[in-house]
Amino acid sequence: MKEKTITSDTASSRPTPAARGGRPRRRKLTFDRVTFFLAFLGVPLAIFVIFVLYPFVQAIFWAMTNWRGFSPNYDFVGLDNFTKMFQDDVFLKALRNVALLAAFVPLVTLTLALGVAVAITLGGPSKGPVRGIKGASFYRIVSFFPYVVPAIIVGLIWAQMYDPNAGLVNGILTSLGLDHFKEFAWLGEQATAMPALMFVIVWGLVGFYAVLFIAAIKGVPAELYEAARIDGAGRFRMTISVTLPAIRDSVQTAYVYLGIAALDAFVYVQAMLPNGGPNNSTLTISQRLFNIAFAKQQFGLATAMGVVLAVVTLVFAALVFAINRLTGGGESEGGGKKARGSKARRAGAMGGAQ
Repeated sequence: MKEKTITSDTASSRPTPAARGGRPRRRKLTFDRVTFFLAFLGVPLAIFVIFVLYPFVQAIFWAMTNWRGFSPNYDFVGLDNFTKMFQDDVFLKALRNVALLAAFVPLVTLTLALGVAVAITLGGPSKGPVRGIKGASFYRIVSFFPYVVPAIIVGLIWAQMYDPNAGLVNGILTSLGLDHFKEFAWLGEQATAMPALMFVIVWGLVGFYAVLFIAAIKGVPAELYEAARIDGAGRFRMTISVTLPAIRDSVQTAYVYLGIAALDAFVYVQAMLPNGGPNNSTLTISQRLFNIAFAKQQFGLATAMGVVLAVVTLVFAALVFAINRLTGGGESEGGGKKARGSKARRAGAMGGAQ
């Protein structure tokens, strides 16, 4: 009986235990593996459970009590706090206000930040290699400067600038001949209080996200821009077809962070409009929560408002991720590169019209 010679090809084609339907062999738990999992998985997981999950569960419990905040005595009231909260017209107004902030502030801020980033990184000469404008470092520093100033200081400064009698805003407008803005109360009118607040938030945050997008755009391969330019794409078409798909993950992350900041916005609102604005037109949930807890000492009801705010924040983040996925996000690295390459080629077909 002849012995069969096992070649390398035969050995490599031999099915593994997993391929034959058997269970793969488990790796032994060595000391190195155990310490690795404990250090890089166990410790972060323990910190997350102790400082995130447990306080949230505890907040849900206190939200179902009538705890006064400064006494160990309390009664369990179930969902009464949530029922009372959604029957409160002031809270509902605050909920609508934060929804308005979450709808407009991230959209406007990221649009402006992307425009600044594209102008700085891709706004150079239309011939030759794709490069940014001259003095790009100076413009980055200038755009980032408002973010360096603490938010409370930004709010106080703009509260003085909006002053109807001695504010800089009215002074500039009246010097331009717009006399009807003399002694105009930007923060005292219901129609202008919310837009004035949004402007300050956008002004304070746009520089940071512009720098974030500049860093993301610099990571895009220059060959994509060169190919799009050769095919005749203009700057606008390159921004839509090359830049945005390439930095999609950065835009998604920025949108979530900005949405969380807009849903809170406590510092800006408290500095500029501590009473919630005219007819509560700028009142936020965090402001209402603060007043209920420390002015009325209803910490159980205030905690219920905090739970609702956390749920709204999670829903907002989930919507952003879902929309990103439905519009083509979340692709693999290879698929993303293919998509960016195809969009760069399609940019040439539509670039002539730009």
